[in-house]
Amino acid sequence: MGKKKKKKDKIIEVPSGSHKIKKGNIIALIIMIIVAAVLFYICIPALSIHSQSFWGILILVLLMGMLSTMSYGTDHRNMVTMDNTVTSIIFLVGTIVVAAILLIGGITSMKLFCASKYARLLTVEDGDFNTDIVETDSINDIAIMDTKTAIIIGNRAIGTLTDIVSQFEVSTHYSQIDYNGRPMKVAPLEYAGLIKYFNNKQNGIPGYVMVDPVTNEASYVELDKAMKYTPSAYFNEDLRRHLRFQYPTYLFRGYFFELDPEGNPYYICPVLKANAGMFGAKDVKGIVMCDPCTGDSCYYAEADVPNWVDRVYDGDLLAKKYDWYGTLSGGFWNSIFGNKGCKKTTDDYGYKVIDGDVWIYTGVTSVNGDESNIGFVLMNERTAQTKYYQIAGAEEYSAMSSAQGEVQHLGYVASFPSLINIGGEPTYIMAMKDEAGLVKMYAMVNVVKYNIVATGSTQREALSSYKKLLKENGIAQGSAMEETSKESIINIAALRYVETGGETIVYITDTQGNVYKQNFAENEALIFLQEGDRITVNYEASEDGIHNLISYTK
Repeated sequence: MGKKKKKKDKIIEVPSGSHKIKKGNIIALIIMIIVAAVLFYICIPALSIHSQSFWGILILVLLMGMLSTMSYGTDHRNMVTMDNTVTSIIFLVGTIVVAAILLIGGITSMKLFCASKYARLLTVEDGDFNTDIVETDSINDIAIMDTKTAIIIGNRAIGTLTDIVSQFEVSTHYSQIDYNGRPMKVAPLEYAGLIKYFNNKQNGIPGYVMVDPVTNEASYVELDKAMKYTPSAYFNEDLRRHLRFQYPTYLFRGYFFELDPEGNPYYICPVLKANAGMFGAKDVKGIVMCDPCTGDSCYYAEADVPNWVDRVYDGDLLAKKYDWYGTLSGGFWNSIFGNKGCKKTTDDYGYKVIDGDVWIYTGVTSVNGDESNIGFVLMNERTAQTKYYQIAGAEEYSAMSSAQGEVQHLGYVASFPSLINIGGEPTYIMAMKDEAGLVKMYAMVNVVKYNIVATGSTQREALSSYKKLLKENGIAQGSAMEETSKESIINIAALRYVETGGETIVYITDTQGNVYKQNFAENEALIFLQEGDRITVNYEASEDGIHNLISYTK
């Protein structure tokens, strides 16, 4: 009897340990899957071999699997079993292999080995300045407002809307668009934190803000149907997560807010592809357009993007592509040592609306770096068409310093300039802001001779002064230089303030029956005028007898 019992005990002992080993591996696998799911939900990487984030997260998951196997696969003596050791080694080898792929992919994507692929992403054509940039005789299509000023003016638009201000805030990510032929900066409202999201998620985000960079005015637009899927939302209503679930393999570059011609909101999300190795020379291949009100989205190849969409290529990507073209066209080693023919964009860029498209403007300088440009480029944000203009002159920040020097007693700071054509002369135009970031004046600086600087309290006044300086220096000609402004001394017989198109126009009638008008937003000092005042007016004559007032003095 005793011998049989001893034999039975010996049989039971082995399968017990084997069962524990298998159970430990299953637990480790479950932990690894949970970790992978959590990381994907939080980090939302593209499930693509061209995404470095994907490979990085895969390494973390494999390491977690290895540690979990070692923790849950020990025997009753708290020692790692042979079966568990093999599983851990498999995870370790997998981690090393994935890390090697990430390293090799990064190396083979370097400019050192793929310089020509980076340089060929952009085709640059020579442009004709006077043909491509029409002479300006009035300032009505120039976006010279920077984002900081747009934020201040945009916040004013909702400042009196108590219900809105208490729950939402205006996004600081303004988009420069062409809205039915007019330059416009637009930004959506966004949830003011997690608690405000929970309070309002049922109803959504009610509207957006439009800022006119010409008149410096903003308006709040309330939507008939609120926006649900935005970057400021949380969980599955976060736009980035919403689109990741719909397009798990796409490499997105930004989520840009735009309006269609009817004023309906959309997010434009460029999709990238790698053109050098696994990760290098990423460029746009198309866009995903998402309706934030319904969550519906659609992919468009680059050639099929609707014409009203403005921001397929963002300014940072376009500037980067030109830098690749400008520095790597002669090869990688030339970009490091010889620098023959190497050029790059300056540190910032402005916007210009031309024929319904938004173009970025930026100066081009040598890689050695100095305070002058050898030319400038215009780059189309919808098509990436790029035109180079070989016009040497002042670098943008030098021009800004010249403008600030003219009003140094007022302490105004210049915004980044835009480029216009006055009498065939490339000219910088910029806003001058006070300490609060509000636009107080405008300045115009000649690109070639940047000691020629004109300022004015309004855009028209600055333009009129600039034309006089150019004529005095004998360096400009053309239709834009024809004398259009006149000066007269008048007695005010009547003053009228008329609301039209959301703007206030001031009409001044003199005792001779002549009428002069000006947008009140351009010159708020008009409020000090009274009937009976005797003033000197500088104006542009009009055939209909209603003249455009440039400025006045008492």
